Amino acid sequence: MYPEQLVAPMRTDLTTAGFKELKTSQEVDNFLKDQKGTALLVINSVCGCAAGAARPGLKWALQNSAKKPNALATVFAGVDKE
Repeated sequence: MYPEQLVAPMRTDLTTAGFKELKTSQEVDNFLKDQKGTALLVINSVCGCAAGAARPGLKWALQNSAKKPNALATVFAGVDKE
């Protein structure tokens, strides 16, 4: 498990872009069950690939696409134990 002070900026990177943060398996289940339309659930990570490509790419795609998911959420691998 990574320390929270390490992952906090990475969490914020997606939540400030409109992603809802989910921390438990029940929150994920509820998010997916309650959606009408499309949903995008991103598995966030500390790794360089997430920082260099995934998070920036997601934000770019959401800003530059006419078609967007109805709901956005994220979980954090290696931090949110469930």
